[in-house]
This record gives sequence, structure tokens and C-alpha cells, in this order.
Amino acid sequence: MTGGPEPISAVAREEFERELADLRTEREAVAVTLRGGGGDEVGDRADQADELQRGDDLDRLDARIREIEGRLEEGAVAGAPSADAVGVGSSVTVRFADGTESALRIGELANALDAALVTADSPLGRALLGHRAGDTVTYDTPAGRTTAVVVALG
Repeated sequence: MTGGPEPISAVAREEFERELADLRTEREAVAVTLRGGGGDEVGDRADQADELQRGDDLDRLDARIREIEGRLEEGAVAGAPSADAVGVGSSVTVRFADGTESALRIGELANALDAALVTADSPLGRALLGHRAGDTVTYDTPAGRTTAVVVALG
């Protein structure tokens, strides 16, 4: 992205907050199994392996929780997405090299159910960031390099 604090759209903030709540719930469920499963009991190797796996799960959950909390803090510092240049959270109309036009949203989180979402770290998303209406961008596709024109923002 730009290297500085990146803005975050209201939709992305809601998605992050929802994921964060789910992760915290999952983390608590895993932590409870570790607190209740130790003690003086002698277990077999499968029990020990299971406990190690739950410890790894906690580490993975903690890392993702820290990542999301950091991104939410960064988004708060950066303020609202720009209205005059394509950024994370922008809605943009693009005309592709074949003449077709699409209305897209630039987001952070992939969502298979949202065909209009382009992630900011995808080839097209990276190419669009920072550009304005009228700009032509070049990006890589599986079929090779191609271009698109930013028709409008918003």
C-alpha cells in the first residue's frame, strides 16, 4: 500500500471487528481446554500432542488478534479514505482493455461472496491505488499485462 498509515473503510472496520470478536471467542474456548486439561494427571503421548496443538492454536489466534488490533489502530490514525484518489475503501468504476466497465470496491479482506471486491494487494488493486479518474493503469493477469482506465470514483 502507501507505506504510511492506511485508511480503513467502515465496511472493512466492521469485518475486522466481527473477525476479532470471533477470534476472541475461539481463543477463550481453546484456553479453557488448556486450563482444565493439565494438572497431576498422567496422560499418554496423544494427550500431550493434543495439548501442544492447542498451545499452537493459541499462538496462531493471538498473532491474528494482534494483527487486527494493529490494523484497526492504524486505520483510526489514518482517518477516512480519500475521495479524490483510489485507496482502500474506495468505490471505483473501471473500463477494461476489452471495453467493459465494472464498479469495484477496493478492500483489504477477500470475500468470495462479493464479486465487486478487489483486494488492495491484488495486481489490479495495487495498480489502482493512488490513481484518479482518467488515469490509465497497467497490471499483470494470468494472460499477461493489460490496462484499465479509472472512469470514476465514488
